This record gives sequence, C-alpha cells and structure tokens, in this order.
Amino acid sequence: MSKHIPRKRFGQNFLQDQRVIEDIVNAVGARRDDVVIEIGPGLGALTKPLLQRLDHLHVAEIDRDIISRLKREYPPERLTIHEGDALEFDFGTVTDGKFKLVGNLPYNISTPLLFHLASYGERVIDMHFMLQKEVVDRMVAVPGTPDYGRLTVMLQYRFDMEQILLVPPGSFYPPPKVDSAVVRMIPVPGRCGIARDEVVLEQVVAQAFAQRRKTLRNNLKGIIDDEKLAALGIDAGLRAENLCVEQYVAIANALAG
Repeated sequence: MSKHIPRKRFGQNFLQDQRVIEDIVNAVGARRDDVVIEIGPGLGALTKPLLQRLDHLHVAEIDRDIISRLKREYPPERLTIHEGDALEFDFGTVTDGKFKLVGNLPYNISTPLLFHLASYGERVIDMHFMLQKEVVDRMVAVPGTPDYGRLTVMLQYRFDMEQILLVPPGSFYPPPKVDSAVVRMIPVPGRCGIARDEVVLEQVVAQAFAQRRKTLRNNLKGIIDDEKLAALGIDAGLRAENLCVEQYVAIANALAG
C-alpha cells in the first residue's frame, strides 16, 4: 500500500508513538457497546486499538485518500465513515443516545472545531482530544492569567477539563513545530451557573475579550453600564481576564432577564 503524504491544508500530523496511543486509548476507557466517534482517524493509530475494544466505531474524515484506505481496511459492520468536514458535521445524528468523542484534532482549525463540539455537551459522555499544548493551556487556564480568554470561559461553562498527557513533536509524522497535549473534557451542566440564554452569554464573553487590554467599561459599553455591573459585585474597571465564569453568567442573566 502506498505511503500517505500528509497534507498541510488538512493539518495532518499522524500519531505514531505506541506508548502515547496506548495511554490515550486507556484514558478513553471505551466499553464494547459504547458509541464512539473518532475525529480525523488519519492512518488509524487510534482507530485500530479502539476497534479492539469496541463492537463498532464511527469516524469523521475529510481526506478522500484516507477514506478509501479505511474502506479497504475495515468492513462497514465494524466501521462507519462519515465523510466531510468535521466543522460542518452534525455529530448528534450518529445516535439517539449519548456518545464519546476522541481524536487528534487538526491544529489549524482546533479553536472553531472546539466551539462546534461544545454545542454537543449535553449529548456526550466525555471527550478526549489531542491538541496543540498552547490551546490546552487556554482551555484549562484560571482567571487573571494571560491564557484565560473567550475559549476558556465558554468551555469551562460546560465542561470540567484536565490536561492528562504531554506529547512531544517526535511522537508524530511529520513532527509538528509545537508541543502537544491530550485533554479530557467531561460535561458538567450548571458547574458555573446556568445561563438563561446561552447566545447572550456567548455575545457578552466575545465582546468582553474583543480588546483584551481595555476594561469592561470600554468593551461592554452600550451593553451594560457601570451601575448594573456594580449591582452584580463587578468592578467595571477590571479587564475581561479578571472575571470568573460565574460572573460572566451573572452578566448574561442580568441582560437576558
């Protein structure tokens, strides 16, 4: 079988470190009848060991050459291939029940893909993703730190997240120019309060972080005034990174209510 040439436009870096592969599969902890969806199976580094534990596996893949390879290697009764862009795929159509997500996410679209996947928080059991380490740092950041931002707030609103594995560039072919990490995401509804309108929450957070060096007074001008922020116990002179997730929920609820 011809060697697959990694494609930059798909952000392809194929995992080949067997120890790391085993650690990820063990972390996923899939049981025989679990519904598991792997995003970007690539050359099957995780696909093969996952199928050793599962009766059936779903994969989402955009690369036609890889899709053809997977169809030759695995029968449809073991592997369902969902062809197309993961950014546009409706993962909720795979099953009526809950499912697990796993994958080595393309680093070039990781942030928009995480926002897309977060919308399935109520449907998933857990998610295990390989990502650029700096993205994972942003996901698990705490208030008051440079890594804390819009991605942090919107993901921590829905998930309990933990970095579980560091992965060096040499674990991939071709080696990326950055360190990678594996993050575990477990949905915890209401962990930081419940937004009456999540669209309003998303808008508030996006506006608050629009210009990081400016204060809430400037970034939220026209949305909420100093007096209303003070009533919520929030200083309008603070920057977006100084507020915890619960405070953003409180602002959104004040606007929605």
